[in-house]
Amino acid sequence: MADQLSPAHVERWVHGFVDAVEEAGDHLTDLDRRSGDGDFGTNMVTALRRSREVLAGADTSTAGAPFQVMGETFLAHSGGTSGPLFGMWFRDFGKVGADAGALTLAMVAEATANGWATLARLGSAKVGDRTMVDAIAPASEALATAVDDGSGLVEGLRSAAEAARRGADGTSDLLGRRGRTSYVGESALGSPDPGAVTIALFYRTAVEAATA
Repeated sequence: MADQLSPAHVERWVHGFVDAVEEAGDHLTDLDRRSGDGDFGTNMVTALRRSREVLAGADTSTAGAPFQVMGETFLAHSGGTSGPLFGMWFRDFGKVGADAGALTLAMVAEATANGWATLARLGSAKVGDRTMVDAIAPASEALATAVDDGSGLVEGLRSAAEAARRGADGTSDLLGRRGRTSYVGESALGSPDPGAVTIALFYRTAVEAATA
């Protein structure tokens, strides 16, 4: 198991994330039909496939490079309202690892906290609004605790993945307060937010990359 995420680990993480979202694409779109435009999964898969194509010819000698590619690709090519937000999310991970030969747990925690702050600023989303922030916030808090406790990389990532999963699951009980989901009221109850589910996949695949 890795104690840092090398550029190769990060590439494995990115490719694993793309694969996971592709596999869940129809499910994510179905979730979005219940609370939004019904195009979330399709838009995510399209942008991630494009990211993978660009990544194949990119310089990935630093740990942040794969995320920089994803961020720029999402900002340039993704559709829907969530695409640009994910683009900024990936960009914050790219910035933290821009000059790094590897990502430490503290750097993943920093990137997560920065991404949370960016999304809160741009989208005005708070915990409890039924958005991707409901998975990001607990993951960020779990990572901060793991860093403070001196936990290892894999242990910290596992804590974040579990926290993100619980946060995503919890959106099933929330009324939407942002975007299209704010107009559908109780009809979305019982189904998790697709953006939050995607964030849970992001951290799950981080664990898989670190332990492969």
